[in-house]
Amino acid sequence: MTTYVPDLDTLRGRLTGAVALPGDDLYASLTSGFNLAVRPTPAVVVQALDAQDVAEAVRYAGAAGLAVAVQATGHGIADALDGALLVHTGRLDECVVHPDGWARVGAGVRWQQVLDAAAPHGLAPLCGSAPAVGVVGYTTGGGLGPVARTYGWASDRVRAAELVTGDGVLRRVTAEDEPDLFWAVRGGKGAAGIVTALEFDLVEQPELYAGALYFDGADAAAVLQAWRLWCADLPATGTTSVALLQLPPLPGVPEPLAGRFTVAVRFGWTGTAGDGAAALAPMRAAALPLIDAVQTIPYPAIGMVHADPVDPLPAYEETDLLRELPAEAVDALLAVAGPEAGSPQVIVEVRQLGGALATAPDSALCHRDAAFTLITIGVPMIEGVPQHAAAVRAAMGPWATGGALPNLAAGTGAERLARSYDPETLARLAAVAERFDPLHVLRAGQVPVRSPR
Repeated sequence: MTTYVPDLDTLRGRLTGAVALPGDDLYASLTSGFNLAVRPTPAVVVQALDAQDVAEAVRYAGAAGLAVAVQATGHGIADALDGALLVHTGRLDECVVHPDGWARVGAGVRWQQVLDAAAPHGLAPLCGSAPAVGVVGYTTGGGLGPVARTYGWASDRVRAAELVTGDGVLRRVTAEDEPDLFWAVRGGKGAAGIVTALEFDLVEQPELYAGALYFDGADAAAVLQAWRLWCADLPATGTTSVALLQLPPLPGVPEPLAGRFTVAVRFGWTGTAGDGAAALAPMRAAALPLIDAVQTIPYPAIGMVHADPVDPLPAYEETDLLRELPAEAVDALLAVAGPEAGSPQVIVEVRQLGGALATAPDSALCHRDAAFTLITIGVPMIEGVPQHAAAVRAAMGPWATGGALPNLAAGTGAERLARSYDPETLARLAAVAERFDPLHVLRAGQVPVRSPR
């Protein structure tokens, strides 16, 4: 490995991209993220234009004793990154869809680009509920999308990755070449290295029967109890979640939902529309919907299922995994977050797992046996949001597994890592990192906790 004099002039001379420092206009644009409640303040930012720039930044950080973090779209930033070198990969924008069923994308590509490029071939990527999210951060954390019970985790579709490991080496990893890194990159977030490109399989799914049913808050108990029972017999062709909503009266929020308590049942069906309508019939009969937005849609419109916000906003999130959802759990959830509870949360969602998500390929993604996810999303400036989120988790504690998915309510630190990975997986991730990152450069952000050497 080349040794560098740790000064910025040397770094600038080796980059195709740019270096930005606090006070620069470029620094401000590169450190902005989706969650406005978290404002990163790294010591220096490298705007990479290619994979070699990423490698040069990592080598420089190793010589300078700096921790390294990575950001592309800013959706996964979970801490301030104080004193770190932030590698911004948003300009790595390669996006190629192969008609025989796979795609190659750079680290700066968002899912909507892949959706639009795959559609003319009748193909579809396993994106998440928000197509504006970056492909790489989503996939390396597992990737749980609106058709996940049919097709499984996005990380299980990865066929190859190109990444820069902590020793500053650009590597191509597959199941045959560098199998330990290939294992780690599928679910291990940044523990394996900084991904510069991913190659992954697509599915044949030109359209969906999908959308959401929205009910009045007064019907919350009837809808949630019906949803709980309905989930028990839902085939893997269907993927669903239920959300308690308190959406503000802002532009883009439909009038029947704005400024009131409502309940959304999200639904994605990969089979025929007729079969999907039959499967959804019990939920349509649970109460009179305020809005029935479930219909046949082109797959690239999959973002309408959850209708996640597209503009940055401040958010405070908490999450859990649930082993089951009996009637008592629904009662407990409604008591703490239902229409009469005075909940300050904007969203409290329960998402069904199972189906193809329960398969267990050899990767770093854990908790495949969980039955449901729980997440709360609130505005941190509203008094009591963190305390109430903790109360929701406590109320659901009897049914929680103690685990968490890496991408839901992103966090850092030893406690969160212990929730995201079981001890065996966490130990293996740390061993992989020790092998390929001997200077412990990749120690910022969502990676196993390591101290500087």
